[in-house]
Parts: sequence; structure tokens; C-alpha cells
Amino acid sequence: MKQIIKRPLVSEKNTNHAQKGIYVFEVDLGATKKEIELSVQKSFGVKIQSIKTSICRSKAKTNKFGKGKIPYWKKAYVKLNEGEKIALFEGV
Repeated sequence: MKQIIKRPLVSEKNTNHAQKGIYVFEVDLGATKKEIELSVQKSFGVKIQSIKTSICRSKAKTNKFGKGKIPYWKKAYVKLNEGEKIALFEGV
């Protein structure tokens, strides 16, 4: 079984989204919206209103060893029903 949710994405912009009930996660590149929904419901025990996904392009990076690339990755915007919250983002 593959791991659907890789990590939560916490930034200033995503914190503003969290106040509106939208949480952002990095997910497996091959995950479908239904798989993401079931994984979030099982992990956090919340009801989901909608999910939007986007695939982020790779970037070129340079370090002391030469040039490299960060691979493509996928993120999911998960909107919860009214009154639902995920404690992980609330700092509880």
C-alpha cells in the first residue's frame, strides 16, 4: 500500500488558507482525488467538502556538486465542511 499523504505544507499563504478551512498537503503523484479524500478522512477524522489538486513543475537547482533537478510533485487543497478543523495546523 502506498503512502498517499506525504506531508502537510505549512507556509504563510497556506496558514491564511487554513483560517478559511482549506488545508494543503503534498501527496503522491499518482494519487486520485478519491484516494486523497479517504486518506485525509481516515487520518484526521474530518468530513471533506471538496478537493483540488495541482501538479507542480520541477525546478533546476545548482549546488557545489553541479546542476540537478527537483522532480515533479503534486499538492492537494482540501476544503473541509463548516466547523471542521485539523489540529495539526492549529498548533494544538
